[in-house]
Amino acid sequence: MNFPLRPGLKKASLPLIATSGEKLKNLCFLIDTGSDSNIIFDFVYHHYKDEFALLPLQQKIMGIEGHYTTNPIIEGTLNIGGTDYTSRFIVLNASDAVKNVQDEFGIQIHGILGIEFLIKNKWIIDFEKLEVRTNGEI
Repeated sequence: MNFPLRPGLKKASLPLIATSGEKLKNLCFLIDTGSDSNIIFDFVYHHYKDEFALLPLQQKIMGIEGHYTTNPIIEGTLNIGGTDYTSRFIVLNASDAVKNVQDEFGIQIHGILGIEFLIKNKWIIDFEKLEVRTNGEI
């Protein structure tokens, strides 16, 4: 399956993808090839806490504002285009950055899908066609 990146790039100059499904519906994730981890913002985690499993792990990470914090790790399943993807996410407070994007572009970002997610799920970014191909489709 292919997911277009053009709408997010056109609206906010960001490669964005939205979830579907019943429980975690209409969450907007930034695809970030510069992030080695997957991130879910703390306000999303607290709102959907029952949909995630809190793991007995923590990770120290530099947040968007440039400060290191130790954060919990959770596991959850996102449905994107009718397919379930289960991954681990670091829970991060990025309220100021999220608010700035929302104020400037009218889009609320709920998390980041990093290289870990792309590799695990064999997603390929086609920069020429501005789309994500899933399951390693070429």
